[in-house]
Amino acid sequence: MDALIGVVTQSLILGIMVLGVYISYKILDFPDMSVDGSFSLGGAIIAISLKNGFSPITGCLLAIGGGLIAGLLTGILNVKLRISNLLSGILVMGILYSVNLRIMGKANIALFNTNNIFKSAVSPIIISLAIIVICKVLLDLFLKTGLGYTLKAVGDNSQMVQSLGIEVGKIKILGLMISNALVSFSGCIMAQYQGFSDVSMGMGTLVLGIACVIIGESFISKIFKIKETSIIILGTILYQLVIYIALNAGLTSTDLKLITSFIIILFLSLGDLKTPALKQKISILRRREYVKN
Repeated sequence: MDALIGVVTQSLILGIMVLGVYISYKILDFPDMSVDGSFSLGGAIIAISLKNGFSPITGCLLAIGGGLIAGLLTGILNVKLRISNLLSGILVMGILYSVNLRIMGKANIALFNTNNIFKSAVSPIIISLAIIVICKVLLDLFLKTGLGYTLKAVGDNSQMVQSLGIEVGKIKILGLMISNALVSFSGCIMAQYQGFSDVSMGMGTLVLGIACVIIGESFISKIFKIKETSIIILGTILYQLVIYIALNAGLTSTDLKLITSFIIILFLSLGDLKTPALKQKISILRRREYVKN
């Protein structure tokens, strides 16, 4: 039972990261590789903050600030320097690897003896649940604003938004900044939960995030008629549970990437996320929402 609670707790923490990937991958149609570095960046910043006597709250705010800067850099490379989506993310991911090593001074920092948000009488699962609910509500409120609708419209049809006199580049940069801030915040919380920060802890973050988005959109959305952000969070929990079951069935952690690929293939085959008619319908609905607001 304790192991299962641990899996759900980790899922809730990773759910914050998946909300960030949802913004870049699903809303902006931008497979942002820099999130692999942003996740580790959050862990690196909180580790060095706690080691230097900062409070966990201050460390979390610094981690969010670091994520905002990482997203800003990716956006500038893509929008201002005309570097492709994929290459912009890869370049920033490489930059962040060196930056994270600079911040920590070494590849791994233990946090078992430092004060952190989980050093209290409250259960980690309750703390994680409260944090992700706050992130989800704030994101839902933002997406209902005029700026949020514009962000969605940029992902669906940037030419239409540009024809209305809106600068698409700035909106895209803003979306990438919010995305990386959420991912960095998730890395910061995860480092505190697991009791250490490692420079490679963000490896595979984008793939994991996309897998959870796909599972939520192709499976959970067919069962529950709820907000997309809730679907994404439930998709993350389901993904982690499937991984947990697979590892308990005899597969090892070295098979993790193999399991991830099979899970994505399985849920893609169950859903019709890639059906052109469905994508067109979603796009039309979003355009109507944008025009109304």
